[in-house]
Amino acid sequence: MPPFTAVIRLACALVAATGLLACAGVAGTVARAADGEVLIRLLDSKQCANCPLADADLVQADLREADLSGAQLQRANLSGARLDGARLSGADLSFTSLRGASLRGADLRGARLLGSDLRDADLSGALLDPEALSSSHWQGAKGVIPAQQSYADWHNAGVDAAQRGRFPQAEQLFSAAIGRQPEAAISWVARGISRSEQGNTVAAADDFTVAAALYDQQGQPETSAQLQQAALKLADTPKPVQGGNRLGPQLLGGTAGLLQFLAPLVIKAFVPLPF
Repeated sequence: MPPFTAVIRLACALVAATGLLACAGVAGTVARAADGEVLIRLLDSKQCANCPLADADLVQADLREADLSGAQLQRANLSGARLDGARLSGADLSFTSLRGASLRGADLRGARLLGSDLRDADLSGALLDPEALSSSHWQGAKGVIPAQQSYADWHNAGVDAAQRGRFPQAEQLFSAAIGRQPEAAISWVARGISRSEQGNTVAAADDFTVAAALYDQQGQPETSAQLQQAALKLADTPKPVQGGNRLGPQLLGGTAGLLQFLAPLVIKAFVPLPF
């Protein structure tokens, strides 16, 4: 038996004797679970399908290749955990913290991710249902691909990045939104703004030109004309200085015009709670 498992068994025995509701481990892994034997089984064999692990504290736990399919992990703390190749299909990860966790190649199909914190996690190669991350926090996560998110998710994530002044990241997110829905004029404008703020006036002008054509097709000639004018001004702009020209508000009619295009696309039925 591994030494840390023996320690956990002893701790759980003390817990049972004292009537406390916590079960402590070592090596940076501490857990609270309704049944200490469940925790022991998980850490000892990594076989814990359908286990009750709600509220467990498994910070930085090594759970690579673990079978947690169908596990009840609501509100658990798995921040920084190593879950590469883990089977989490059908698991309930509602409001679970997986911030900074490594989930490379993990199977998350059918998992419930309502309000889950996946910020800065590594999801490279992870198996996810389409738009599975729509109700979770996933800013800064690695390995997220367009097919895993809806058009609105990508656009709104771009808006969030732009409002925080993270224009390179915003540009990438708006590009993903455009990839999902190329006819969405507002995302072309938003990406143009992000590029303009970085001083990339040529690419910004191209985006505004495409957006102008789309708005014209949609029967919005005034918006189309405004964007055409913005594109022409960008084309006449001198070589950008380091840090960008910050022309967005000037070209789109001031701050109000800028906010018109940098506003969340939709109000989601569910908004993840902040952590």
